[in-house]
Amino acid sequence: MTGKSPIFETQGCRLNAYETEAMKTLGRDAGLEGAAVINTCAVTAEAVRQAKQNIRRMRRENPDQQIIVTGCAAQIQPELFAEMPEVDLVLGNHEKLKAETWQRLSGTTVPQRVQVQDIMAQKAVNAPLIDGFGTRSRAYVQVQNGCDHRCTFCIIPFGRGNSRSVTADIVVEQIARLVDKGFNEVVLTGVDMTSWGADLPEQPRLGDLVMRILKTVPDLPRLRISSIDSIEADPALIEAITSEPRLMPHLHLSLQAGDDMILKRMKRRHLRGDAIAFCQDLKAARPDIVFGADIIAGFPTETESMFENSMALVAECDLTWLHVFPYSIRQGTPAARMPQVDKHVIRERAGRLRALGETRVEEYLAAQHGRSHDILMENPRMGRTESFAPVHFTSDQPVGTIVTAEISGHSPGTLIA
Repeated sequence: MTGKSPIFETQGCRLNAYETEAMKTLGRDAGLEGAAVINTCAVTAEAVRQAKQNIRRMRRENPDQQIIVTGCAAQIQPELFAEMPEVDLVLGNHEKLKAETWQRLSGTTVPQRVQVQDIMAQKAVNAPLIDGFGTRSRAYVQVQNGCDHRCTFCIIPFGRGNSRSVTADIVVEQIARLVDKGFNEVVLTGVDMTSWGADLPEQPRLGDLVMRILKTVPDLPRLRISSIDSIEADPALIEAITSEPRLMPHLHLSLQAGDDMILKRMKRRHLRGDAIAFCQDLKAARPDIVFGADIIAGFPTETESMFENSMALVAECDLTWLHVFPYSIRQGTPAARMPQVDKHVIRERAGRLRALGETRVEEYLAAQHGRSHDILMENPRMGRTESFAPVHFTSDQPVGTIVTAEISGHSPGTLIA
């Protein structure tokens, strides 16, 4: 034992953020000391490259520290990380959330260097209860893991396994614990959120879970949903989004493209018109709702006119917050075998999408001048509105509280109050 506190780094999605907090709790309870843990992402080849770069940096900064690699990249390519001389241990996504894993690491026996099981064989979710995220503002709660769909570009099911749901009782218990600890906002997170409940008795839907949370945890001021697949939104979820003020008016949508042929080649479950109708219907029912979306630039076979359809979708769906992904080949996926778009064209298209996204953000921020917002403070000078817009304050505010303030202006990317 070194007496040093372990270091944890997170890459990627909000689910990874939750799982890192769970690992911190498991490691602390097991007495883990002197380790550096990196929770990796595999959504793109660039994410894997960054993981390797971070591992080498960790070794340079802490030559004597044990380095543990886990997360989706470690699950999918354990041998890649096991071959790195800087890496002491590789943990799979199932193993990283088991208490006994961290108990063994804290013992005197030298652990097996690669501990990665077949994620497809897992039938249940490891969802340890956690007490907090270090600050008393926003927390993430896992409700689901894995994905039963096989989009042709996506490697994530091989890192997360098939869809498994956390029971409603456990989700509600977790949220109640966080509210008792002082959190004012909870974000529900998962890999394929709208598949929640399909593997549970009576097959409830995500909308049923949201309604139950709002009813049984009345002291929770703000509930937020992370990325969803709009085509799979159930009637109860639509009702909650449009009628429940404690459910924040901000949805991040897994759209991926705005051209029907590309959507079919991606093996998505919606068409362009479905996405537009979804956004228009919700906007009509709840005018303050703000949409974000994932969009891929340069998917195999994408022509300029197909890409222009994705550009046009931004306005037609009234999207504000764009997550733009230049298409990245993931070996083992069907899209990797399709005719590829030139890398320079991919970068150029991604740049155009990002520039459009920046314009949309600036237009939205400018429209908030003079409006009053309820802002959850993340640090003394910065918080986020109901629609997740960042707000900078000119004087300190209590961290973790919800402050009502009028927007006086904006600078690039942020509101000013």
